[in-house]
Amino acid sequence: MIEKVKILLNEVEIFHPKSKEEVEIFRLKYLGKKGEMNELFKILKDIPSQNKKEFGQKINLLKKNVQLKIDLHKDSFIALKAKENIDTSRPIVLDSIGSKHPISMIKDQIIDIFNRIGFTISEGPEIEDDWHNFSALNLPIEHPARDMQDTFFIQTDPDILLRTHTSSVQVRHMENNSPPIRTLSPGRVYRNEAISARAHCIFHQVEGLFIDENVSFADLKQCLLYFAKEMFGEKTKIRLRPSYFPFTEPSAEVDVSCNICNSNGCNVCKNTGYLEILGCGMVDPNVLENCGINSKKYTGYAFGMGIERIAMLKYGVKDLRLFYENDQRFLQQFNQLS
Repeated sequence: MIEKVKILLNEVEIFHPKSKEEVEIFRLKYLGKKGEMNELFKILKDIPSQNKKEFGQKINLLKKNVQLKIDLHKDSFIALKAKENIDTSRPIVLDSIGSKHPISMIKDQIIDIFNRIGFTISEGPEIEDDWHNFSALNLPIEHPARDMQDTFFIQTDPDILLRTHTSSVQVRHMENNSPPIRTLSPGRVYRNEAISARAHCIFHQVEGLFIDENVSFADLKQCLLYFAKEMFGEKTKIRLRPSYFPFTEPSAEVDVSCNICNSNGCNVCKNTGYLEILGCGMVDPNVLENCGINSKKYTGYAFGMGIERIAMLKYGVKDLRLFYENDQRFLQQFNQLS
């Protein structure tokens, strides 16, 4: 049965519909009441216990890939039909003024805030190797972030992948520069996730790194408080919750007070009064040593945030997909802000 699932996985991978009808037929074939997925889940209970885990993982991967294909193609033919109906003889409106994309505006604001306290920009490739994206950052070979469900690997070379975070830029910067280091790494990153109102397979990050002698967690907290007040207003408060990241120890998640309800509790902040904006922590000594920095002499902190997440909070946008659809009705709302 595992071989059958592998065949279905291959069929899903090579599926390229030519019409919305083909997309619907594909959906019914796999996700309908009498579709392949229901049949496979029925079979699961009869699979020998020693093979049940592997079989379950394969059919879950199949279901996820099917849904990804449907999400990718379901609206594309509507867009093509709309394009066909464009009246090319219609006069052009020349008084329409363009503007920066909201993601670009937020990125520029974040960079400007950290530039004021000495952070400089560092950039790196979007196609990375395993060392810079994972190994140097203290992610062991069995870590779940290496799983195909999270990472886009280049099939011809399992050591090459699309970077999953801009921490890889920090590794390259540490390898080629000596402390003190104070750098900010903005850029586009990729993760193999289902597209929804809160997640996308392509998004943007800004990650910061500060390494010097006697750097403490108090320095990190003060830096992030400064950022939150500059970005969201002087009355903004932050709170840090203990968390875990392989490349920092100790680690924390950072929340800001909800500016929509003034921390009184609302649907956006789930009545907590706070909204999560980033992760942070003290750089793990193993990471410093991997990059050729003496961990006995130097310490440092790192933080990372999603630009889309900050933009959603700043502008009250509730659906992440709006940033990628190029809908002029949405983008024109930001003309006066750029």
